[in-house]
Amino acid sequence: MQRRTIAISLAAVLLVASMGFAQFRGRGGRQGFNGRALAYAKLEDFDGGYQFCRLVFRSSPQGDGNGWNVDFPRADENLSIRLSELSRAPVSMDENREPKALLLNLHQPEVFHCPILMMTEPGDVIFDEEEVANLRKYLLKGGFLWADDFWGEYAWSYWENQIRRVLPSGPYPIYDVPTDHVLFHQMFTVKEFPQIPGIGFWDGADRTYERPDARQAHLRAINDDHGRIMVLMTHNTDFGDSYEQEAVDPAYFMKFSVPGYAFGINVLIYAMTH
Repeated sequence: MQRRTIAISLAAVLLVASMGFAQFRGRGGRQGFNGRALAYAKLEDFDGGYQFCRLVFRSSPQGDGNGWNVDFPRADENLSIRLSELSRAPVSMDENREPKALLLNLHQPEVFHCPILMMTEPGDVIFDEEEVANLRKYLLKGGFLWADDFWGEYAWSYWENQIRRVLPSGPYPIYDVPTDHVLFHQMFTVKEFPQIPGIGFWDGADRTYERPDARQAHLRAINDDHGRIMVLMTHNTDFGDSYEQEAVDPAYFMKFSVPGYAFGINVLIYAMTH
């Protein structure tokens, strides 16, 4: 009963908030990112609150993905807003109450000021040697990388080859995260790992996969030597779309955005407290 009440409360809070949010976001004509020109983060941009740090990366023609900017910038903004509404975590906002999300690449020293790095469609990422070294250093110093929205076996295989350059398989095995992991019980009790399709792939009913070889969603991770998750991989599911497209279709919102936010906020809280 308590878990059901929490789930209903979460849905109600998000639904009420989304009504005003959708109306606010409906304005067109805004250029750039959060009303600002696109630019990499600088040291003075960090102010101590939570900021969505999106990893900008190069794409390989041998990979399988659509680049770093999928779901950008709405997913970045919306997840930040929901975190501020549903928790007491301080979220950095500008003078217009817009989230101060950031863009970074792995050549920047500023990346070490981000407790969480988010990347989308990592199935075509290609790291150079400096990026490999910096990402390894970032993760082993306590950083957290969330790689989301890549579908099918080829995209997984390509991504695995890249992340293995950062964290070799011997000391850092990849494993499937069970639902009794603390990640599922940080703020909200998440009973199962959701498969979330991009809104353009959803049939309006039961189909939740985007490709024939991607019918099963996978939650995989790599731990550090102390058992802390440092790389989280949400394969065959698209959390970014559940955030970006929350105001497009009420049915999509209820079916995918509500569980997407519950799990996503759990991830953020875990990453910032571990």
